[in-house]
Amino acid sequence: MDPILLLKAFLLGIVEGLTEFLPVSSTGHLIIASELLGFHDEKGKVFEIFIQAGAILAVCWEYRVRIASTFAGLFNDARAQRFALNLTIAFLPLALLALAFNKAIKAVLFHPVPVALAFIVGGFIILFAERWYKARAQTQTRMIDSVDELTPWDAFKLGLAQCAALIPGTSRSGATIIGGLFFGLSRRCATEFSFFLAIPTLILATLYSLWKERDLLGSGDIPVFSVGFVAAFVSAFVCVRWLLRYVSTHDFTIFAWYRIAFGLVVLGVTYGGLVKFTPQ
Repeated sequence: MDPILLLKAFLLGIVEGLTEFLPVSSTGHLIIASELLGFHDEKGKVFEIFIQAGAILAVCWEYRVRIASTFAGLFNDARAQRFALNLTIAFLPLALLALAFNKAIKAVLFHPVPVALAFIVGGFIILFAERWYKARAQTQTRMIDSVDELTPWDAFKLGLAQCAALIPGTSRSGATIIGGLFFGLSRRCATEFSFFLAIPTLILATLYSLWKERDLLGSGDIPVFSVGFVAAFVSAFVCVRWLLRYVSTHDFTIFAWYRIAFGLVVLGVTYGGLVKFTPQ
């Protein structure tokens, strides 16, 4: 196995794990990183989706007790039933829209310039959301502090917010978290629900992609996919633990400025001809 190829897989796994659950867009980072590493063919696109499973496994491990108790109580525990129902309601809008428009979106928006613009616009939205959130907090309006307090209507609104992630560079977690801030959730509650919502979203997306592109894959791909998977799992686990601590005492402003700066850099190197991106 080519060690350079394994190194590329490792680096992309790290990128996926560190960006999947932060409001900075893992898809946007992977589009740019795969271009720079020359890992952007059809098999590379399947790889990018597959390593999401490594990242989501980190969330499953972090919340393994809650997940196990939810499955155990599906038939006799009202709390578990309400939690499962809310996840289902929140998952469906993105799933339906993705099935209807994913091909068209990939054809038009999976390019560095649209991704960079989404980064910049998303950064300004986060800045606005943080100002709105802080102003609301000063009014002493009670916020939703636990995912167990969410109603099906809250879940539906969060599911609609997640749909913005169909635009590459937007960030699935970011759309859910910032939507949560607008809808009255605390930062930690919005962050945790984005973690839980990622489980059905990313697992089903991974399974669908592997089934659809199964003819592209062979036994020789196992080492590359395994390296990316493990790298994504480890880096995502570290990131999830860190983010939960971070949001207890900080806001998301730093991620907004990072998005704006990153988007401007991508635009600069693209239009300046410093990096030649190939068509997707």
